[in-house]
Amino acid sequence: MALYEIAAFGNPMSGQLEALQASLQEAAAAFKIPWGTDFKLTIQPEIFQPSQRTSAVVVYFGSPGDSGGDISGLFDPASVTVIPVASTETEVANEVPSALQFINCHLTDRGGNDRLVATVLECLGLLRRQRRIFLSYRRTEAKMAAIQLFDALSARGYEVFLDTHGVARAVDFQEALWHKLCDVDVMIMLETPTYFKSRWTTEEFGRALSKNIGVLRVQWPDLTPSKETQTSSRVELLAEEIDAKGVLCGNALDRICDQLERFRSLSHAVRRLSIMTQLQAAVESISGRVRGVGPHFTMHVELPGNRELNISPVVGVPDSSALHDAARRAGGRHSAVLYDHVGVLPSWNDHLSWLGSNIKGAYWIRSSQAAWDLAGWSQI
Repeated sequence: MALYEIAAFGNPMSGQLEALQASLQEAAAAFKIPWGTDFKLTIQPEIFQPSQRTSAVVVYFGSPGDSGGDISGLFDPASVTVIPVASTETEVANEVPSALQFINCHLTDRGGNDRLVATVLECLGLLRRQRRIFLSYRRTEAKMAAIQLFDALSARGYEVFLDTHGVARAVDFQEALWHKLCDVDVMIMLETPTYFKSRWTTEEFGRALSKNIGVLRVQWPDLTPSKETQTSSRVELLAEEIDAKGVLCGNALDRICDQLERFRSLSHAVRRLSIMTQLQAAVESISGRVRGVGPHFTMHVELPGNRELNISPVVGVPDSSALHDAARRAGGRHSAVLYDHVGVLPSWNDHLSWLGSNIKGAYWIRSSQAAWDLAGWSQI
């Protein structure tokens, strides 16, 4: 039985299915999930009834005149997540079977294959549903470009943190900023000539790296890359793509947004695998072992004394739903949520501790002290 299954139905346009499969194979490799066994794509199966233990999604490619299409007997929209695909919003009623028209569609005119793949990964639980981005820039050099990106990314469904927009009044500005940074998928740095001459932007870049947050570097024209950013993914702006006032022109915004869509999956995979590797090392250091990894990256751990525990590593800042999901997936067994508390607001860490002490069956583990906590585990 596969951990992750995708079924493709409908009438894809030329090249659509091939592009989807190629991108899903790349994603499987990034997450180190064996393609064809634990991660499967099935094309036009006679019936799709995945196990309840499998994370599954249907991609239905609509086509002109398909509104009367019959999906009964193929799959049940009430029991499996479905992503209908249509060309434009106005064509949904013509291209998508009526039984699926109540579902919000992927529209190809608002996002190509990269956006579709991201939606599939989000539905499978491999990517977070929240699409969070942190904009790091110098106000003196890139304020206009930052505002443009804020608007463009927001229109594409991202939650974007911009320092002039995202911090409430009467709170500790830097504490709130670091908390926001901890909870993003990618940091976009606008690398202007004096980016690394500012204490604040230098700290933002360094702390993003310390948290294994992917950095997408937008390099200003004719700028020599700094040694600090040589390993970052980048978008190089052309001279004609930015005017004298610092306003982005031409295709610059689209190029940045498209690169971000591709980079986000890889960034999340690296961060996820990092915290899982950290947990495995902690378990083995106290003579325990990881027996396997299930859907949603739930790690089945055996501690000394044959004590068993399901641990769900979380990327970003967790909330009460993380405990709920961990307990639900554990099926009555003891469970815990692993997270990185560094940089998270003290008040939020206190809130999580309170939740852990008042909700039975699920607990918090801080990644930096996982071995210590697990060695003294008394709940099981």
